[in-house]
Amino acid sequence: MDNIRINGERLWQSLMEMALIGATRRGGNCRLALTELDREGRDLFVRWCKEAGCRVSVDSMGNIFARRPGRQDVAPVGAGSHLDTQPTGGKYDGVYGVLAALEVVRTLNDYGVETDAPVEIAMWTNEEGARFAPAMVASGVFAGAFELDYGHSRTDQDGVSIGEALKNIGYLGEQPCGGRPFRAFFEAHIEQGPILEVEGETIGVVTGAQGQYWYNVSVTGFESHAGTTPMDRRRDALVAAARLVTEVQAIALAHPPHAVSTVGMLEARPGSRNTIPGQVSFSVDLRHPEQAILDAMDQRLNVAVAHIRDDSGCEVTLERIWHSPPVVFDADCVAAVREGAVKAGLAHRDMVSGAGHDACYINRVAPTAMIFVPCKDGISHNETEEAKPEDLAAGCDVLLHAILDRAEG
Repeated sequence: MDNIRINGERLWQSLMEMALIGATRRGGNCRLALTELDREGRDLFVRWCKEAGCRVSVDSMGNIFARRPGRQDVAPVGAGSHLDTQPTGGKYDGVYGVLAALEVVRTLNDYGVETDAPVEIAMWTNEEGARFAPAMVASGVFAGAFELDYGHSRTDQDGVSIGEALKNIGYLGEQPCGGRPFRAFFEAHIEQGPILEVEGETIGVVTGAQGQYWYNVSVTGFESHAGTTPMDRRRDALVAAARLVTEVQAIALAHPPHAVSTVGMLEARPGSRNTIPGQVSFSVDLRHPEQAILDAMDQRLNVAVAHIRDDSGCEVTLERIWHSPPVVFDADCVAAVREGAVKAGLAHRDMVSGAGHDACYINRVAPTAMIFVPCKDGISHNETEEAKPEDLAAGCDVLLHAILDRAEG
């Protein structure tokens, strides 16, 4: 068993074929959750799973499960990720984890390996949160973090809900979302950061993930003429927002080296060159691996909102829309990943994920761990996202051996 290796060329070809769906001009992907392009990607994935002899089912959040039977009728060992992308996303974020799990199943078929426990590929809906906020909502419903009605009622900017979109693309499944046991669960992923590449390591043994807070901020001032309104008479919503954006950066800088903060979306209205903005809305993302420090960051943000509200004459509202606590993955699953890297003779290191992943929610209901592989210059959520075929194959080999470890006995 230690000598089994996946077919790296087949894995690469699968990634490149999936990347044709929603391909962008700069070599990336735009395959937003529950769009027609997402449906095309799902259809291709389902076809491949059936060709590999898997039994496919879909739950009420559109999560797809493809099971390869085992010798025993017990809970499966699961592996997977997501197929949806950012608007200017890459070819590997999420997709690699899904197709790596598929490649493990194909490899087991090639070698005629029967596992004691079934092996199940999972594809989770709307991990990115790019079209529907919050991120990872479907794995969150699966893990009991959100109610099904909450998940179905999330809307995009056009007012289309997840429930409606699932019906539109034909992936509103009949299986309940949740209550589906896993003996263990693994997610392979590109690192989305520079550490592995800089340190010359091939495998990141992921021991946990940072906690996150997401917010929506609204600043309301007063629209007036840009040429005739004196500076001391203005209630400029964009100026007030800019002060808060600067404070968001300062909050992370005050908690080095792990704290990060981001304003990723901002809209000023009415959007006229010669009108003082009266309304600004933007997002805030705070992250840290320790809950106590994350809470301190949250407190400082709330204090900054109050100060800017008082000083600017603008109304400022802060709504926290999502909290993902810091995650510690299962020790036995982490050990299986580490041992898989040793068996494959791969340089590896323990690390904490700076990004959120579906595995963070699945960890609430099943023993879970993650595997990272390098990506070029640490770039992700970008059309230029790139990874080496040999690194992707190496991570898939580790996934194979971790699954074999947990599927026996």
